Amino acid sequence: MKKTFLLFLIFGAFQADLLGQQDPQFTHYMFNTLYYNPAYAGVEGVTKFTAIHRSQWLGYQPTFGGGGAPTTQVISFSTPIYKIKSGFGAYVINDRLGPQNNLEAQASYAYHLSVKGSKLSFGLKAGLYSQTINFNLYRPIDQNDPVLKSSGKESQVRPDLALGVFFQREKYYAGISLNHLVKSTFDFGLSQRNALEPHLYVTGGYFYEVNFDLRLQFSTLIKSDLTKTTIDLGSIAYYKDTMWGGLSFRQSEAVILMLGYSLLKDKSLKLGYGLDYVIKDQDAKQPTSHEFLLTYQLPVNPASSKKVVRTPRYRH
Repeated sequence: MKKTFLLFLIFGAFQADLLGQQDPQFTHYMFNTLYYNPAYAGVEGVTKFTAIHRSQWLGYQPTFGGGGAPTTQVISFSTPIYKIKSGFGAYVINDRLGPQNNLEAQASYAYHLSVKGSKLSFGLKAGLYSQTINFNLYRPIDQNDPVLKSSGKESQVRPDLALGVFFQREKYYAGISLNHLVKSTFDFGLSQRNALEPHLYVTGGYFYEVNFDLRLQFSTLIKSDLTKTTIDLGSIAYYKDTMWGGLSFRQSEAVILMLGYSLLKDKSLKLGYGLDYVIKDQDAKQPTSHEFLLTYQLPVNPASSKKVVRTPRYRH
C-alpha cells in the first residue's frame, strides 16, 4: 500500500475510533438540530441564524508535521415558509483534521404536517462535500515513493444527500435521519478510495416546567456509522428563558459543562459556551475541548402567524 495513503487511513481510523463516525461532533447538538436532520428546517416557526466554533483538545500538537488540534465551524440558517406549510434551511461547515480539511455547503427543505396538536416534518438535504488534503503535512517513510512527490494541497468536490423525519409536540420531540446517502468517494489519484459512509442520527428531547421561571430540557443524540454507535445524553436548566446551565455526557469520551445567556430586550441573541473534559485516552489528547455558540432570532412578522399572548398560566 502506498505510504501516503496508509498515513491517511491511519489518521482517519484514529478519528473514527474517537467519534464513531466521520462527521464532526458538537457539544451544543441540541441547538444544532438542522445539521443532523433536514426535517428540522423551519420547525421552530421563526427565522434563526446559528454559529458554532469548536476547538477540540485545545493545545494538542502532533509529534511531527503540522495541523494541530481539530477545529470545526458551522453557520446555519432556518426559516418557515407558511404559505406552503414548509421550511427551508442551509448551512456551511468547515472541519479541519490535521492534513485533511472537510468543507460542506448544504441546503434543506422540509414539509410540515399538523397532526392533532403536533408537527410532523419530512426533510431532504442536498449539497456539496469537499475534501482537501495538504500533502506538505505528511512525513514520508519512503522518500522514493512516487505518490509522496506530490506537494501542496489537492481538493475534490462530491455531491451529498440526506433524508430525515422529525416529530414535535409542545413538551417533547424526536427525529431520525440518514446522511451521506450518495456514498461519494475521494481517491486523490490513488487506487484506494475514501468513501463517505452513511450516518444514522436519532435525536430526542423532553421539556419539563418546574415553575413559571424554571424549565428543564433533557436531550439525547444517538450517532451511528452503521458499524459503531455512540450516545450523547444531556440536561439543561433554563431560568426565565434568560440564562441556562447544564451537564452532558458523551459515551466513552467526555463529560461536559454548558452555560448560556440571552441578550437584548426580546432575548433574541443568545450566547453559549461548552467545556468538554476528556475521560478516556487522555494520553493521546489534551484534556479539554471548548465550544462557543451564537444564535440570533429575527422578530416574528405579525402578518405571518397569529399573535402569541402570554399569561401567567399559559406560556405558549
